[in-house]
Amino acid sequence: MDFKSLIERKRERFAELEREIADPALFENRKRASEIMREHSAVKQMLALWSELDATRQQLEDNRELAAADEAEMAQLAREEIPELEKRLATLERDFQIALLPPDENENRDAIIEIRAGTGGSEAAIFAADLYRMYNRYAESAGLKMEDLESSPSELGGLREAIFKVSGENVFRKLRFESGVHRVQRVPATEAQGRIHTSTATVAVLPEAEDVDIDLKPEDLRIEVCRSGGPGGQGVNTTDSAVQIMHIPTGRIVRCQDGRSQQKNKEKALSIMRARLLEDKQREEEAKYSAHRKNQIGSGGREEKVRTYNFPQNRITDHRIGLTLYNLDRVMEGDVGEMIDALQAADLQERLKESTLTA
Repeated sequence: MDFKSLIERKRERFAELEREIADPALFENRKRASEIMREHSAVKQMLALWSELDATRQQLEDNRELAAADEAEMAQLAREEIPELEKRLATLERDFQIALLPPDENENRDAIIEIRAGTGGSEAAIFAADLYRMYNRYAESAGLKMEDLESSPSELGGLREAIFKVSGENVFRKLRFESGVHRVQRVPATEAQGRIHTSTATVAVLPEAEDVDIDLKPEDLRIEVCRSGGPGGQGVNTTDSAVQIMHIPTGRIVRCQDGRSQQKNKEKALSIMRARLLEDKQREEEAKYSAHRKNQIGSGGREEKVRTYNFPQNRITDHRIGLTLYNLDRVMEGDVGEMIDALQAADLQERLKESTLTA
């Protein structure tokens, strides 16, 4: 495929974007400014990648000519460089193909993650708490920031529900495929006869919504303040700090009571509400325009069984891409990188295949 005409159009577009950014009036519209800055960055990276690709291709051609020259010493040096140049060229060509893919507007956002105990009673709640710790440790090792938004503890150290925010570089892109039903197979500590039980927990990973994405009108919200619940006779449960917000048009309800500050709980509840409403909006759009597309690794829906954690065999299997690893002990300590990388690679491969078919 000849990319020269495409690159010429990208250069013209880059010049247009530069002119728009130079206009102070652009930043009066936050959403428009954000879109322009994002596109400017993407086009700039693509043009830089093309320049490097073009230079590497030319260098490889020069080395092949030199390798056939009469000067033995020069030819030998040129031949030695060719394998590395070929490898570098192949990598750059693939990176350029990736740069041509339509960008996902959510991939650079922070993420709000919701974990809920599913089937399995107290064992499901314990597994939900294990997943919470797993993501916490992964965030620490990856240099990401984790902030608790809301939680509901259960007996035996489990969690009925945990909602938290993960911030950092490309967080949603890293964690988006964690959404779905996670299944655990193990012998519970409370099982006297050593039988393996199966329990589940659901994980939802939502891109954090900005004010410009979801306009929460005051008249659409019913905000109630009440006394926080929870164990103990002091602290959080002695103040009227719990906040419950209902979005009247959709009937969605969010409650936050983890913090002692009523204002902080209100901010957290609004953040969760925006993320859930943005998810609803995006699901509606996908249903309209992408019903024909069946991604290899699934929709990432909350109802879809995505992974099994088998403790007796120290095995973890992702059912969407058929990947099985025998390092469950390390995964539960936060070593989730290999699984996340494999899911991203599978999604990228599918998108490249689709772009080739539709080109």
